[in-house]
Amino acid sequence: MRDRTPPARGGFTLIEILIALAIVGLLVGVVATRMDGIFGRSQEQVAEIFVNESMKTSLMRYRMDTGDYPATEEGLAALATAPEARAERWRGPYIETKGGKLPTDPWGETYQYRYPGTRNAAGYDLFSKGKDRTPDTADDIGNW
Repeated sequence: MRDRTPPARGGFTLIEILIALAIVGLLVGVVATRMDGIFGRSQEQVAEIFVNESMKTSLMRYRMDTGDYPATEEGLAALATAPEARAERWRGPYIETKGGKLPTDPWGETYQYRYPGTRNAAGYDLFSKGKDRTPDTADDIGNW
C-alpha cells in the first residue's frame, strides 16, 4: 500500500503578500504625483481654449448684432441676457448658462472681462485668474 500524502498547496506566504502590497502602494504613489502635473496642464489648456476660441465667437456675434463689445460694467452677462441700452439690437443669448450662471474656469472662478482692454487696447481682455485665483498675476490665462 502506498503512502498517501496530500498534494502540496501552492499559495503565497504573508511576506510575499506584504511585499506585493508595498510595490503596488509605491506605484500608486508615483502615478498620483505625476497625474497632478498632467491634469494641471490640462486645466490650463481648457482655460486657454475657452478664452481664445469659444468666447471669441460669442463676443464677435454680439458685436455684429449690437455694434460693439459689451462694456466692462455689462461684462459677460451681456452675452446671456440683453443689456437695457442694447436690448433692441440684441439677438442672443450668445452663450449657454447653467441655471443662469455664467461659465467658470477649471478652478471654479468666473472668467474676467474688460472692455476696453488694458492689455488689448484695441479690443477686450478676457482671462482666467489661473490656479492662484488672483487677477493680474503671472499665471493668468488670457487672450493676449
